This record gives sequence, structure tokens and C-alpha cells, in this order.
Amino acid sequence: MTPSDDAAPTESNDAETTSAAADPVEDCRRELAEKNDRLLRALAEAENIRRRAQRDREESVRFAAEAVVRDLIPILDNLDRAIDAAKAAAQTGGIVDGVELIRREFLKVLDRHGVARYSAVGQRFDPNRHEAIARVVSADTEPGIVVNEIAPGYLLRGRVIRPAQVAVAGAPDEDAA
Repeated sequence: MTPSDDAAPTESNDAETTSAAADPVEDCRRELAEKNDRLLRALAEAENIRRRAQRDREESVRFAAEAVVRDLIPILDNLDRAIDAAKAAAQTGGIVDGVELIRREFLKVLDRHGVARYSAVGQRFDPNRHEAIARVVSADTEPGIVVNEIAPGYLLRGRVIRPAQVAVAGAPDEDAA
């Protein structure tokens, strides 16, 4: 080996030692940046979980009465039927007036608690808001339009509690198929 050959490895060893000394600092910086990034992500995820839990709590409070309202709606339907039957029998006495008064008061109470009654007649059939009970063949009504309402629909703060039960127009040629 020549003396110049011995010198060359020493210079490269010095460069390796210098770069090796710089590597731990860079490694620490890189590790710190990664840990900082993970910390920020974990904090953001914790905040998202907190917001989601708060939103779920608020929604459960808003719709806590849904089961009770579902149980009360058939009573309102029966009041409607009693009024219709009494009117059909031409009974317009004090009892009918009393039942109508109870019905109106019942609707006011439901309204104060966020329950709204809606009608579907004349609207396009929407399976999210309507329940098709019958199909009526009609040449003068566009197919898919609600032509009759068997029972009204109800919403609790915008959420459908009971879809309107409806009869939907169908084209005359659909029966042939």
C-alpha cells in the first residue's frame, strides 16, 4: 500500500464520522416532527369524537319524544274517524263539536312539541315521505302523483315519524302489462 492509499480511507472515515454525528440530530428532529404530527392528529380526532358525542346527545334529546308521538298518532286518527263518521251520519250536535275541540287542542299540543302533520295530495310520490296503499288508474292525472290520502303523514322536527298513506295515480296501460 502506498501512503496516499492510507490517507484516502482516513479522510473518508472522517466524513463518515461527521455525517454519523449529524445523523442523530436529524433523526431526533425527524422523530420529533413525526411525534408532533401524531399528537396533532390525536388531538384533532379527540375533538371530532367530542363534537360527534355532543351532536348525538343533542339529537337524542330532540327526538326523545318520538316513541310517545308514535303511540299518540293512532288516537288522533281515531278522533278524525269519529268526526267523519258523525258528520256522515248528519249528527252535528255538541258531542261532535266537543270531539273537534279535543282534536284541535291535541294538534296544538303536538305542534308545540315539534310534531307537524302533512298532506300529500297532488304531490309526486316520494317513498321517503309516502307509503303507497293503492294505485288508481287515471287518464287525466300524471302517473306517480298522489291522488288520495288514506292517512296523513307526521314529522317530528323534520324527521318522518309516520309516512302519509296514499293512493298513487298509474297510467291506464300499466294494467295491461
